Formats: sequence, structure tokens, C-alpha cells
Amino acid sequence: MVELDRRAELINRRLEELMSVYTEENAAHQLICAEAMKYSLSAGGKRVRPVLVMEFARIWGDSEGKAADSACALEMIHTFSLIHDDLPCMDDDDLRRGKPSCHKKFGEDMALLAGDALENYAFDVIASDDKLSFEQRVKLIKCLSEAVGVMGMIGGQTVDVRNVGKPFDAELLLKMYSMKTGALIKCACVMGCICAERYDMIPAAEEYAEALGLAFQIVDDILDITADEKKLGKPVHSDAELNKATYPAVFGLEAAKLRAEELTEKAVSVAEGFPDSGFLSELTKYLLKRDY
Repeated sequence: MVELDRRAELINRRLEELMSVYTEENAAHQLICAEAMKYSLSAGGKRVRPVLVMEFARIWGDSEGKAADSACALEMIHTFSLIHDDLPCMDDDDLRRGKPSCHKKFGEDMALLAGDALENYAFDVIASDDKLSFEQRVKLIKCLSEAVGVMGMIGGQTVDVRNVGKPFDAELLLKMYSMKTGALIKCACVMGCICAERYDMIPAAEEYAEALGLAFQIVDDILDITADEKKLGKPVHSDAELNKATYPAVFGLEAAKLRAEELTEKAVSVAEGFPDSGFLSELTKYLLKRDY
């Protein structure tokens, strides 16, 4: 998707600028940690979450790109989660986006520290963003910390690892998805509203994101079964090998495809009620049809 690639490149450039604070001069003895942070942060990816932050801010009136640093902060959080997710104590994945995982490149100790450092730097970036008011910064930090914590992404990962190989009912599966994947996607959309100071639009942003987040995770489950490993950038069938519960495992592959389509249609329907939402609608449809 050309427009997504263009916007992702803008995010990439700002991420490079933010990471340039770590230099030989000011971080000589700990530069290896900064290098591990940069390695994972620059490994690629569609940058869907930061693009959503920027797009929701733009839709609701941010014509000056005030949301850029908040968007990058969210991507740092996402990257920290991927670093930790790949560790041997979690999914034990050797590849991420076609490259050696952070712990394979730098060792488990440095990967753990790099993930921790990215999480902390994300909040520093928001707190230091003088393009936004103090009130906005506090709201953004609260939104992001809640999305990451025990009631969000970390909580979803907890449910995941604690229930490997156990019977998984539909209600628990969807709750896990809502926390593990949906929380950051919802946070992205809400953060955009906060950057534009359109707090009245947060409920609509959450409604859109709830549908998109579930669809996104179900498509991920499907790709673990059907994708080309080279395109996906990591081994396929890993969920089955780890005996993890997934939507296709619980409901079947065809039912998973149908549910992803239904959720995408719901998200598009909500998006079409927003002003100038052409890109958002196209992005939502694209994420359903992606092959990696």
C-alpha cells in the first residue's frame, strides 16, 4: 500500500532522529544497549500503530503533525513487546521480520535491557514533547501506560502464556486478543484524538479500534497457517507447535476468515462516519488482505 509506505517512512525518519540522542560521547559504556534498541526499532514493519495515531490526529484537526512524537513513542512500546515476545522464556523465536531476533543478535541479557529501555524512553519522549500541552502529555502517558499494563498488553500476554495447552473457550480467547493486540491499537486511535484535543471523539475511536484490533489478530492467526514464511519474516505454524489457542484452532480456518471480514466491515463502517476518512478505510481493508 503506497500511501501506508509513505507515511511509515515519515515515522521511520522521526524514530531515527529520536534515537540519535544516544552517541559515543554521552553513552560510550552502554552504547551496546542503544544499538540493540535501534536494531529492533529499525527492523521494518508496516508501522500501523503510529500511522493510526497520526491519522486520527489529522482527521480531527492536527494539521501540524503534533502527534508525530507520540506516534513514535507508541512504536517504541510495540517494539519492546516484540523483543520480549521473542525471548526464549516466551515464544523463543529466532527470527523477526526476516532478521535475527534481538536476543539472537545481541544476547538475551542485552535484548531484555533493550526492551526495557525502549519502554522507558517512550514515556520520556511524550513527557518532553513541548508541541503538546501538559494536560495532553499526562493524558497520553496515562492512556499508553494503561494499554501496556496488566489490564492491557501485558495482561493479554499473561493469559496467553498461562494457558498454553489448556482448553480455551471463546470468551477467554477474545478477551486475550482484546488485551494482547487490541489494547495498543485502541490506544493508538485514542492518542490521536488526544493530540488533536478532540476528547469527544474518543468513544468512536475506541469502537473503530475494537473491531480493527480483533480483526488484526485473527488475520495474524490465519497467516501463521497460510503465509509464505519468507514474506512473513518468521516461522509459520509456530502457534500450533507451541500448542497455543488461536481463533482458527478454536473455530476453524474458514470461520476465522469470515469473522475477520465481518470485523473489518464493522471497522470500515465506523471509519466512514469520520471526516476525510478515505485513507483510514483503505488501510482497514488492506490489513484484512495482507499476506505478511
